[in-house]
Amino acid sequence: MSQDNLLQCIEIQTAPHPTHSVVWLHGLGADGNDFAPIVPELRLRDSLAVRFVFPHAPVQPVTINGGMAMRSWYDILVPNLVRLEDEKGIRQSERSVDALIQREVARGIPTEKIVLAGFSQGCAMTLHTGLRAPYKLAGLMGLSGYLPLIDMADTEHHSANTDTPIFMAHGTHDPVVTLDRAEASHQKLTSLGYQVQWHTYPMQHSVCPEEISDISAFLNKVLT
Repeated sequence: MSQDNLLQCIEIQTAPHPTHSVVWLHGLGADGNDFAPIVPELRLRDSLAVRFVFPHAPVQPVTINGGMAMRSWYDILVPNLVRLEDEKGIRQSERSVDALIQREVARGIPTEKIVLAGFSQGCAMTLHTGLRAPYKLAGLMGLSGYLPLIDMADTEHHSANTDTPIFMAHGTHDPVVTLDRAEASHQKLTSLGYQVQWHTYPMQHSVCPEEISDISAFLNKVLT
């Protein structure tokens, strides 16, 4: 994918000359601004110079929302998310996310110092892309989401990130991505040999202060 076709992004650097990157994918209908304000709350250690990359997903019609066009990593076809999935859209976004990671590499950040993160649909793309990446990442962070194309992970996952720490967090009262869907994804990852840090919080489809504290601890540990 050429530089001209890269997704537009918001970028925040915690210090000059970044040595690490976090590519953070937003949820359905949001954009890169959604999680940008969280950076100061993460309390990363002073010695870290991190570039946070918050891309904007493409604007496209979303079937479940009456075909309304909005920022989306892929189409949502049915309420339960997985009975019928937009495989073409998921794989297209996988290529777009990979291109952003490769740009970080081109800017001097090795993949093993890059964390891929996401919320909701962004979580789905994080887990989907991270499992298939043929290069080692520092960590995967999935918030309030699930693993799409879950049955294909058995044959498509790559060994490069088998030992990569995975942080998964979910609200016990989430009405959008139900807890059982997230738990099934957690179980699938575990069955494939991944090391998953599983967290639940008494919240709906959102982020809470306790979760931010846990995210901070995770990032401070894996960004080495």
